[in-house]
Amino acid sequence: MPNILVVDDDAHIMDVISFALEKAGHSHVKANDGKQALEQFSSNDIDMIILDVGLPEIDGLEVCRQIRKNSEVPILFLSARDDEIDRILGLEIGGDDYVTKPFSPRELMARVNVILKRANANPLEVEIEGILSKGELSLDAEHRSANYSDEALNLTAIEFSILQTVLSRPRMAFTRDQIMTAAWPDNVHVSERTIDSHVRNLRAKLASKGCEDAIETVHGIGFRLGSCGVTAS
Repeated sequence: MPNILVVDDDAHIMDVISFALEKAGHSHVKANDGKQALEQFSSNDIDMIILDVGLPEIDGLEVCRQIRKNSEVPILFLSARDDEIDRILGLEIGGDDYVTKPFSPRELMARVNVILKRANANPLEVEIEGILSKGELSLDAEHRSANYSDEALNLTAIEFSILQTVLSRPRMAFTRDQIMTAAWPDNVHVSERTIDSHVRNLRAKLASKGCEDAIETVHGIGFRLGSCGVTAS
């Protein structure tokens, strides 16, 4: 039974989420602020976090930053704001998904179940195995690691899946639906903006290592692998 940490300072929302989790068969622990969230995470075996952004003591974004120093546990953000900059920042620092308040408990549970399914997938069951590479970029599907010019890339699970998808078919232009299917199996709730945000974050991480052209935008279709530093002869 998955154990989920729920972090929110609104008692009504906490009750709604708790009821939905219990109905879905998930155990959970609670925290009312960022400080409690970090304490609960340290003292419990947590499989996923539902994390409000606007928390007292320590806000949700900082809680995520602290947890990401040592853990890749899935994090789903909740926020009363629907600003794109908030969604992008949440994803950039390691969030897996973003739900805006007010939300449907049924939709929230659908997203929770998809994230848990993805997190619990056996890495040996991935369709692509072995080493994938182009130019200075390489990806080890079995060990879930990626490097550019012998420098490790610190990728989230979703960023890794997107990179693995485009690297597996270097000449193919993938639609956003195809990328969504690869990175979020069965998740019909992920928006194109969420996909674009993850691609943007992935590009930024590769660019920080010196790879400015890892993923190209194919207008009217989606994305494909770029040159990765390989020059035409």
